[in-house]
Amino acid sequence: MKQAIGVDIGGTKIHFALVDEQGAIVRRLIVPTDAQAGAERVMAKVLAGIEEILTAAGGPDAVEGIGIGSAGQIDYRTGAVEFAGEQLPGWTGMPIREIVEKRFGKPACVDNDVNVIAVAEKMFGAGREYDSFVCLALGTGVGGAIVEAGRLVRGTYGGAGELGHVTVDFNGPRCPSCGNNGCIELYASGTGIARLGKEHLESMTAGTEGRPAWAPDSREVVQAWVEGDAAAAKVMDTVFRALGAAVAGFIHTLNPQAVIIGGGVSGTGPVFFEALEKEVKARTSPGMRKVCRLLPAYVGADAGVIGAAAQVWLYGAKGTE
Repeated sequence: MKQAIGVDIGGTKIHFALVDEQGAIVRRLIVPTDAQAGAERVMAKVLAGIEEILTAAGGPDAVEGIGIGSAGQIDYRTGAVEFAGEQLPGWTGMPIREIVEKRFGKPACVDNDVNVIAVAEKMFGAGREYDSFVCLALGTGVGGAIVEAGRLVRGTYGGAGELGHVTVDFNGPRCPSCGNNGCIELYASGTGIARLGKEHLESMTAGTEGRPAWAPDSREVVQAWVEGDAAAAKVMDTVFRALGAAVAGFIHTLNPQAVIIGGGVSGTGPVFFEALEKEVKARTSPGMRKVCRLLPAYVGADAGVIGAAAQVWLYGAKGTE
């Protein structure tokens, strides 16, 4: 069976996997990114991880190529990093594809981390039956990807789909990643929920009866909301209003068949989608809404590394579309 290597580069960890053409992971390796040690250190870890997976697979002849998904804006044509924010200091300008192909002599494909999630969902997951969909990843930040006519929407160099930085409140706080004000990442990401939780706790008088026991951590806030905590419900109401406004905007702009949402923030399952559905329905014209489904991502936490590898079969030796 055909195999490829997938690499998912994030701000906190790098996930490597040997993936077969059915989307199954044969071997995997996860290492900390150590992003604060600098871009050269991160790139050295990427090369070392690929080497380890290649050796386990039986050498370069055992794989058809290497696919990489990375945080940041990626020029998919060259496989270089066009821009990376604070989570990967110094990563801007890194020629990932050139370095990997020179080192291993195998075709390499490099794209944004959420674009490769969309590839995984299109090939193996919730997007298989759709030609037009939006993919959102709600994690530490908020990432996005757009698929139209079965292909990723790229923009000028591959930066299209930065949906986490669409404004939902022009009077909102300034985003340290993009410089915008009130973008969706400030409300619907893990860091955004933690910020909202912290602000809400600070607005309550210390020692007040009924003060919630949860800490301003996104997981604790979401769990408290699921359990019926009133203070957490106020925080999550803000989250869903912001996310609902954004999703309604994407539906009105793109008229997709589906909006596929994954990431840890959405991991609470049906209760999350029921709350989001209520907001989206209230904000979207009926004709647009009735043809668009809100769906959980199917491939799950491995979508990034599986989609990274799947690029090899989509694009082949060219390394790009």
